[in-house]
This record gives sequence, structure tokens and C-alpha cells, in this order.
Amino acid sequence: MPPFLLTALGVLAAYLLGSISFALVASRLFGLADPRSYGSKNPGATNVLRSGHKGAAIFTLLGDAAKGWLAVFLASHYSRQYGLPDYTVGLVALAVFFGHLYPIFLGFRGGKGVATAAGVLLAINIWLGLATLGTWIFVALTLRYSSLAALVAATAAPVFAVLAWGKEGIVLAIGIISMALIGKHWPNLQRLMAGSEPKIGGKKQALENGATPAKTAHAGVMKAKRAKHSR
Repeated sequence: MPPFLLTALGVLAAYLLGSISFALVASRLFGLADPRSYGSKNPGATNVLRSGHKGAAIFTLLGDAAKGWLAVFLASHYSRQYGLPDYTVGLVALAVFFGHLYPIFLGFRGGKGVATAAGVLLAINIWLGLATLGTWIFVALTLRYSSLAALVAATAAPVFAVLAWGKEGIVLAIGIISMALIGKHWPNLQRLMAGSEPKIGGKKQALENGATPAKTAHAGVMKAKRAKHSR
């Protein structure tokens, strides 16, 4: 099979893999509401966390990161084995990432891509991935804003890549991913500037945005029953 056709098939497979939403998979496995129906309505780990189920959020985070890592890892391995063009890994990285952002299975309305981008970077180079992930963790733990952490990490990633490789082609792919991440978080940036962006684990804000954790819903039903019997 011609190398360009193998590359095209790899890109298509990466896009389809990226289109799998682990936020929806986790919600069904753990019996939660569709994450597109509450909070920020984003099918991602941070919004799943607003449901109050940490296990589901961790599952979502690891699943979204794993699909990014797997696609790029396989592309790196087989591109060397089959002598595919140098740009194959970069195209696959973009395909799995944009598959998450614009999944065919969800009407092209996906997540914001932070976890998938982290998996992609870890597969490209573990030190690049760890440096970017460390940047995200530092900002998230100190300021408690997932969106701000994503914006800072997205800005830092191409800087780290340039310092490591100069002007190699993979740096362009990383730059495109970073710009897309920033674009996806533009509404969050506006809320940050307005002081209305919810912090990590902010259940109160999630409720204001439409989330209804199971305990709160159950409490409301019990209260209504007690009121009915007291009449």
C-alpha cells in the first residue's frame, strides 16, 4: 500500500478515535446525567467533576488523555516501520485532537481538548508532556481555575517545543493545537475577566448553571414528600 494512503488511513482512524467521548462513556457507566445537560455543558472531565462523582471525572480524564497518547504512539511506531512521511505523526496528532473537539458521533460538538492534548504531548515527547502538564497542575492547584490552567499550559507548550526542537515540523502541529485550545477557552477567558468563572470543584456555581447532583435531587424529593404528608 502506498505510504500516502497509509498516512490517510492513519489520520482517519485517529479522528474516529478522538471522536469517542469518554465523558459520555463515564456518565453511562456510573449512571450520571449527560454532561451536556448541566454545568458548562462541556463533555469533559472538569464538567463531569461538577456532578460530584470524582471517579467518573478521573475515568473521563484518563480516557481522553489515553486516546491522544495511543494515536500518536502508534503513528510514531508505524511511521518508522513503514517509512511513512515525516509529517505523519503531526497529522495524526491534529486528527485525534480535532476529533475530540469536533466528534462525528456528537454532531461535531465536543470537548475543549485539554486531556487529549496532554496525551498527544506525552506521546510526542514525555518531557514536553510532563513540562506542560506540570504547568497546568501548578496553576490549577494554586488558583483553582481549570480554564486558566489550560490557557497558561496551552501558551507554554509551543514555547517548550521550540526550545526543545527549534523549527521542526512537529512544532507547527503543537502550535495549532495550542491555538485551538485557546480559542475553545475564549468564553472562559471572558468569564475570568468578569470574575464569574467557576473554580474547580465549585458545586454551588455548577448548580447555578443547571447541574443537579444526585444528593440534591434526592433531598428535594424527600422534602416534597414530607410537605405532602404534613398537610
